Amino acid sequence: MRRASRGPALLGVLLLFIQAVPVASQQPTEDEATRLAKATQNPVADLVSLPFQFNFNNGGGLDDRTFFNLNFQPVVPIKGVLEKWTIIARTIVPYVSVPTGPDSRQGGLGDIQEQLFFTPAQAGSVIWGVGPIFSIPTATADAVRTGSWAFGPTAVILTSPGPWVIGALLNNLWTFADEGDDTEVNQFLLQPFINYNFGKGWALATAPIITANWDASDGEEWTVPIGAGLTKTTVFNGRPMSVGFQYYHNVEHPTASASNLFRVTISLLYPSRPKSQAEAAP
Repeated sequence: MRRASRGPALLGVLLLFIQAVPVASQQPTEDEATRLAKATQNPVADLVSLPFQFNFNNGGGLDDRTFFNLNFQPVVPIKGVLEKWTIIARTIVPYVSVPTGPDSRQGGLGDIQEQLFFTPAQAGSVIWGVGPIFSIPTATADAVRTGSWAFGPTAVILTSPGPWVIGALLNNLWTFADEGDDTEVNQFLLQPFINYNFGKGWALATAPIITANWDASDGEEWTVPIGAGLTKTTVFNGRPMSVGFQYYHNVEHPTASASNLFRVTISLLYPSRPKSQAEAAP
């Protein structure tokens, strides 16, 4: 018997979780909504966020089957460790549901990644961050298991003139230790992003994730998507949050992988509370 994708069920659980979080917050003004929207579009912003990214992949080598991937991506700024620098910790915890046959699926965790960006505490017109990325072999689903401990550099650069947020994030991972099998990681990732903010929290966004598996056979290395979508920064149950919907088509992809991606993102936002006059006084 075919097992249905757990994506919609997980989305429902997430909405119940949001409703259960008691917070006291007012609907942001238009300027505040735009400021928050631009902060969510900046991977190294001084903002705690809890993004949930639901990815539905189908077509191509998958035909009418769907490869579901949920990425939980908490982002936490760490201050005070270095005098002139802020450390941005970005963790990626993937859950996957992979079609393994016409009527069968396999679900479980993928490899967890940890990114650390060192970015100047006083940002200029061009914002940047560099640091390491680690991949930990935590996968419980055999279909995505690598068994590899991997490490590499990661970097991000962006600028936000007027209503725009434009930049790119990139990294490369190489295996430095494994659990004894033949699977090794030699993976490149480039994510350019362009956002145009209309005001009132609305934005047109494109953020395709371009990847290359350097160990793949000729013609099977690259996945190159094109597409775009809309995001909205708003308040739900008193919690500032961002919701986005995007569609991408892979103009280049390995034979067995998907050609289409529909992405839904829900990010819970925890902006810093402005200091009162009493707190700000020396």
